[in-house]
Amino acid sequence: MIIGWVVSRLPIKVIFFVGKTVGEIVYRASYRRRHITEVNLSLCFPDLTQTEHKALVKESFKQVGIGLVELLLPWLNPKRDLSHRFDVYGEENLVSALKKNKGVIIVGAHFAALDVAIPVLCSFGPIDCMYRANRNPVWEWLQVTGRENFFGRVIEREEMKQTIRCLKEGRAIWYGADQDYGAKHSIFAPFYNIDAATIIATSRLSRVNDSPVIFLRQYRNVQEERWEIHFSRILENFPSGDNYLDAVQINRLIEDGINQAPAQYLWMHRRFKTRPIGQKSVY
Repeated sequence: MIIGWVVSRLPIKVIFFVGKTVGEIVYRASYRRRHITEVNLSLCFPDLTQTEHKALVKESFKQVGIGLVELLLPWLNPKRDLSHRFDVYGEENLVSALKKNKGVIIVGAHFAALDVAIPVLCSFGPIDCMYRANRNPVWEWLQVTGRENFFGRVIEREEMKQTIRCLKEGRAIWYGADQDYGAKHSIFAPFYNIDAATIIATSRLSRVNDSPVIFLRQYRNVQEERWEIHFSRILENFPSGDNYLDAVQINRLIEDGINQAPAQYLWMHRRFKTRPIGQKSVY
């Protein structure tokens, strides 16, 4: 904790350097995460040469490493103002959606530059977030208290009543729609042309209060020591009444976001863990 407190007060250039080093260490030390990343990238980018594939795997670990270190900035040094290092695009879309007073669903994904963007995101209005609880009590405490520095509420993903209450109060809520939570709450939809268990909560939540849905993506520029975040326009014809078509639309948005900077995505999670009946594990 003390080390994290110190790191969160270092110059951005040093934080990026430390993050890259952390990523390189994890790349070498964690065969399991490296294997998952290699499989995911092979499935999603089958046309890469062996050299390109290996380079992308390594770079993705570096970017995730930077993300792990830079999240200490809002978590442990919340008063540090980084807004001058952010370029924001489409913020008027979020503002317009909030003015409808129906609540707003901000669909995100696990891009490498995730929590560092929280202060800027929350500057545009009343925003809460959903998250997945961690089994490690120290990390759980850190991620909840760190995010509570800016989000009004930090809600565990199973607590749907709180989520619905937020929307009915006209608040926005962020959640990541790109992880595999199993078949129970999902539908299989193509993600890079591969059947992937895709949660249908986005459609269900939107219907509860007729809440508009927008997509959020963010990136970092290591060379210029800057970040950028992009708010999409309000999704049209969403929900459509067809969970499959809605899942396809969400996955395409996530794909488009990833394609802007493929290394800046959390490829080390098992996106294709749940398989359709009869299909073997890809991992």
